[in-house]
Amino acid sequence: MNESAHIVDTRILSNNRYPLKEVTVNYTGANGEKLTTKREVYERGDAAAAVLYNKEKGTVLLLSQFRLPTFLNGNASGMLKEVCAGMLDGDTPEVCVRREIMEETGYTVKDIQSAGEIYVSPAGCTERIFLFAVPYTADMKTNAGGGLQEEQEFIDIEEVLFEEALQMIKNGKIRDAKTMALLYYLRVHGLM
Repeated sequence: MNESAHIVDTRILSNNRYPLKEVTVNYTGANGEKLTTKREVYERGDAAAAVLYNKEKGTVLLLSQFRLPTFLNGNASGMLKEVCAGMLDGDTPEVCVRREIMEETGYTVKDIQSAGEIYVSPAGCTERIFLFAVPYTADMKTNAGGGLQEEQEFIDIEEVLFEEALQMIKNGKIRDAKTMALLYYLRVHGLM
């Protein structure tokens, strides 16, 4: 950790849904040299994400929804396959992930297991995502899911064989970092 880092100046460049700031920081380099750098930082807030898995059936739930930034950067349809996720909005990660699972998939889950946390794009965004692995069974389905209309979420839910989901990473059908991390988490920890 660089304990010498000191923020010199912060300027808000835009403050729509989330603030975009220009931050100037002084810090000491590895060789003892005093450095100053200026960076744009997008303060998106923290989020939680969960992969729902059914070990008995060998399946996971994947969601597809339109993601404008991917459309603007090479994803022709703008549709992205991913796991359930949402912004904390003042809740704890555990409360958030349960809420998002209900809204997006329609499942009321029992157990959730922490799978760590990741920074999405640490060179320019403060967002941190708390990750969870969550077992599900058919009897946990309590509503249709699909997201909230007032948030303009139109989510397709797909139950996929776990091995097929891993193949989707290889063939480029899954390109979302949190989804890749959580699918690999299931494999590495012997959950699937």
